Parts: sequence; structure tokens; C-alpha cells
Amino acid sequence: MPERRLIPPWTWVTVLTAAAVAVVAVLAVQANRGPHPAAADRVKASPSASGHASPAPESTAVPGGSGSGRRIVYSLSGHRVWLIDVSDQPRRTFKVWPGTVSPGPGAYTVESRKDATTGYDGVNIEHIVYFAADAGVSIAFSNAVNGASPPPPSAARTGGIRMHKADGAALWTFGTVGTPVRVIK
Repeated sequence: MPERRLIPPWTWVTVLTAAAVAVVAVLAVQANRGPHPAAADRVKASPSASGHASPAPESTAVPGGSGSGRRIVYSLSGHRVWLIDVSDQPRRTFKVWPGTVSPGPGAYTVESRKDATTGYDGVNIEHIVYFAADAGVSIAFSNAVNGASPPPPSAARTGGIRMHKADGAALWTFGTVGTPVRVIK
């Protein structure tokens, strides 16, 4: 009778562990393809006088009357930008610092983009997304290469709408040429 070889227990443990890791990886990839909550979907809370958390007064919900479909929404009064996907869900929202020249409310389109340059304030900027002009001043979203916020507005006429570095990278990826931009009051 031939000798029977048994598989050592450590082999079974290794095979079962590898199979479990593979299943978890497949499930993670599938979950990553599904919908993701955006920062705007999270409720900010601040302590109230009673000590209980209450919603923050500033809404990050997509403003009504800002169009539909995939677009960038820029609120002049709120100094806020939303990146809205094709299903009208906010993918990201963030505060911005406007220049001294602002576009009027209305519908625009991303006209061109530039990787990097020096802004009118002498700051190196990147992720420049141009969408409007006013009296010869180009209006564009951008961020400082060093991540700094811009200095207070000066007498210079600037159309740069600055944001944090991570927000600039997200807008750069989202705002390809032809992307609609909706400016609201």
C-alpha cells in the first residue's frame, strides 16, 4: 500500500488566509465603484449654548437654481465652490478666496487650463482653470503652489479665485475644457 502524504496544517491556514484576503480585495474594489458620500453630505456640528450639537449655520448643500448635470458651481456671496456630478450630487465643496474682479452670475464654460504660472500678486500658482473674463481680466480658479492663502485684496485688478492646494487639485481633475460653470449670487 502506498504511503499517504498528509498536507501540513500550516498549508491549510495559508491557503484559507490567502482566499479570505482575495475575497476582501474583490469586495473592496466593488465597494469603491459604488456611490461615495461627498464632504457636502456630512453635517457639520457646533456646540450650542445648551451644550448640545446643532447644525452649523452655513449650508454646504447644492444651491437651488444652479443648473443641472455635471458642473462647477461658484457662489459669489458664499465664497464657495461645488463640484457636481452628472447625477446632480455634490462630489466636493470648499471655500475659496476671490480676486478683486468677479464674474457676473450666469452660465460659463471652462475655456482653457494652464498647469502653472505666476499670479498677478507674484505668487506661484498651479491648476489654473479659466472660465470667464471681465474688461480684459481673465477669471480663473487656481491654488498657490506653496498652499498659502492669498493676501488681502489690493488695488490691482485680479480675477484669480484661489483655494487650498487639495481643492485646486480636485477642481483641476474635474474641470476639463468644456465643463459648465454656473456662477450664482
